[in-house]
Amino acid sequence: QLQLVESGGGLVQPGGSLRLSCAAPGSTLDYYAIAWFREAPGKVRKKVSCIDSVGESSDYLDGAGGRFTISRDNTNHTVYLQMNGLKPEDTADYYCAADSDGLCISADSEHDMDYWGKGTPVHGSS
Repeated sequence: QLQLVESGGGLVQPGGSLRLSCAAPGSTLDYYAIAWFREAPGKVRKKVSCIDSVGESSDYLDGAGGRFTISRDNTNHTVYLQMNGLKPEDTADYYCAADSDGLCISADSEHDMDYWGKGTPVHGSS
């Protein structure tokens, strides 16, 4: 059983930056595709970005491209989501999730993911 732990969320001013981290203490993420999802209040959970097991990233959520960057450090068994130019509409709980297939092409929706973290909140103040 893979246990994912997110960190790095918080309150940020418009235009500010945060770096979210996703780790699996005692385990390795190396063979998994890892995706970041977010769930805003009253809205459905949406995929923000995905990185496959070899470090190639997939498309980003509309509006996130150019501001968000996903990366992974397999030495430290951690996946990051660097978020720059944050906007109030980026406010959401952010979750990382793992797909055992290792490929983002098979991690298209939340139903495709095998493991989830408990989330970290991001609040973009207006």
